[in-house]
Amino acid sequence: MASSRAQLVAEILWELKRADKVANFRLVAERAGFSAGANGRAMETCLKTIRRDWPHLQWWRAIPIRDDGLLEKDSEQVVKLQECGYAVEDAEGSQEHVVVSEIETHTMSWEAPVDAPVGSPIDESLDDDDDESEDNADSDDSRAEKQEVEGEE
Repeated sequence: MASSRAQLVAEILWELKRADKVANFRLVAERAGFSAGANGRAMETCLKTIRRDWPHLQWWRAIPIRDDGLLEKDSEQVVKLQECGYAVEDAEGSQEHVVVSEIETHTMSWEAPVDAPVGSPIDESLDDDDDESEDNADSDDSRAEKQEVEGEE
């Protein structure tokens, strides 16, 4: 059975596929609600599970980009990226690594939703309205009961 982290990452990979974007380990892990781990180890574990349990998902969209943005030349991930139209170019000063060209344009951006802070006037007014309507409903019920009792006498 897949871990809950792997399930969350799988959903994010599906989002990336629909948007035709990529994201680095840190962004994917943050979106899933956990840390990518030291050198991306937590994400690598999730991706192993995803590749085993959901081979149809495009696992390669989660890129282990470190600060320098280097990927191993001719790795399976680079081949998959190229097959889907992502251009790569040789990294400066390294014959063993490549970088994704114009990575910023291909990287998914999730904007945080704007929510009213807890305890804001909006929240309090909603709570007050609910309390008043409940109080009104209680007073209506008690009036109806009084009328029934008076009618019986």
